[in-house]
Parts: sequence; C-alpha cells; structure tokens
Amino acid sequence: MNYRHAYHAGNFADVVKHAVLARLVEYLKQKDKAFRVIDTHAGIGLYDLSSEEAQKTGEWHCGIGRLLDAKMEPKAAKLLAPYLDAVRSADPDGGLSAYPGSPLIVRRLLRKQDRLSAIELHPADFQLLKALFADDFQVRVNELDGWLALGAHLPPKEKRGLVLVDPPFEQEGEFDRLVDGLQRAHKRWPGGIYALWYPIKDRQAVADFREALAGCGIPKILDIRFELRRPSREPRLDGTGMIVVNPPYTLEAELQAMLPALHALLAQEKGAGWSVDWLAGEDERRGDI
Repeated sequence: MNYRHAYHAGNFADVVKHAVLARLVEYLKQKDKAFRVIDTHAGIGLYDLSSEEAQKTGEWHCGIGRLLDAKMEPKAAKLLAPYLDAVRSADPDGGLSAYPGSPLIVRRLLRKQDRLSAIELHPADFQLLKALFADDFQVRVNELDGWLALGAHLPPKEKRGLVLVDPPFEQEGEFDRLVDGLQRAHKRWPGGIYALWYPIKDRQAVADFREALAGCGIPKILDIRFELRRPSREPRLDGTGMIVVNPPYTLEAELQAMLPALHALLAQEKGAGWSVDWLAGEDERRGDI
C-alpha cells in the first residue's frame, strides 16, 4: 500500500486519527506538569488542498470537507472542537485551502510548558517541516528514521507524554515493525501513551496485527476501528484503525460519543461500522498518566 500523504491529506482516515490525537493531547493538559509529544513520521506538517496531488484524489472532500461545518450532537461537537479549531487555524482566511498534519495539530494544542519532537526521514519533507517550525522553541524537528526514534528519544525528559507512530505503509512489513517498535519503546518507557495508526485494507494482515498485539505482553491496549465500507473481494482502503496503549481513562467514553457522529457523516455504505475493543487490559482499572 502506498500512502504518500499529500494525496490523502484531510481524508476520513486523517479525520479519525487526528480527532483521537487531539483528545489524547487534551487529556494530558489536565495536569499543569509539562509533557512532550513525539511524532515519529511527521511528514511536512501542512498540506495544500489545492495542490495537484490533493486535487487528483479529492479525498478531503469526503473527509474534513464533510465535517468542518457540519451540525452534530452537542457532546460530540464539544469533544471534536479542539481538533476542528486546529484545522481552521491552518487557513488564516477561515476557509479550507490547507489541512494541518499531526505535528501542526499538536502544536496548536500545546501550552507554553509543553514540547513537540517532530521526526521525518525524507530529506525534502524534513526541510519543509523544519521551515514550518523555524524559530519555534517549543518544537524540535529531527531528520531521523522514526523507527529509531522509538529507542533514542525515549523516555523524554518530561516523563509525561505521547508517542504518535503514523508510518506511510509504503513498504512491506509495516505491521510487524509497529509491533516490534511498540515493544521496544514500551520497555524503555512503560508509562507513556502510544498511538499507532494503521490502514484497514488487507483484512488478514489486520487480524494478525491485532493478534500479535494481544499476545505481546503489554497490559493496556485499546483498538479503535472505523470503516467506510463493508469488506470487498479486492483489497481497498475500507477503513482506518488506531491502537492506543495506556489510554486515558476518559478516552473510551469520549469515543463512544465521537465515533457515531463521525460515522454518520463519513460512512459510504450501509453495513460499515466502527468499534472500540480492548486487546489487553479491559478488566483492569486504568491509571492516570
């Protein structure tokens, strides 16, 4: 699967992923103590929705284009507000000419004491990301393989925070790398929150991934799945998933309010659904992060 992000910025997968990301950051802000967000595959940070790539697919029209000004049930609207405010801030004219990637969404949500480490390996993308955050003392941009960052950058000196792992799925073996990387990272920093994005395209690969995570020995793993369409005979991007390790105790209830509202706006077929499942730790009392 080739998931070069300029073609897909603002699509349904981004909406779900970034809505969850914003809730995780908002939870960390409930305490005064500083935290750090580490984005291992940060991309360029800001995507032009009028670009040739974005116009070629037009995926954002069926993603953020449906959501930004939609009417929703008040609870869902309140939970989604931090994410949607971050999206609006990317266009100074208040329109939807650009879509912020995960590092820019996180930066919009940080307080003055919080920090972001944005990591990108692709040389041209790194230069764009570096320019985006030039002179921003709260953001450190690193040209580095994001998988290596799961060792070298953990634990952060703040001892609180979140690691977002959002690989492009351009190479074989990304699901295995997610499991291996998470296990290495969790050994170094067992108390951190980890959010891992994955595509729902190869159903057997997703099932194997879930099984591997359930058996990896990490005690608190929540799996969020959001599907646009029912499974088809030919592999296609039918949905998006997010694994959250050490999820905030508030997250499950927030998802139960947010996901139905998102699904009502974004789903393309009857019979598609969403789910929030514990792969490990559903019977445990979840502690504060």
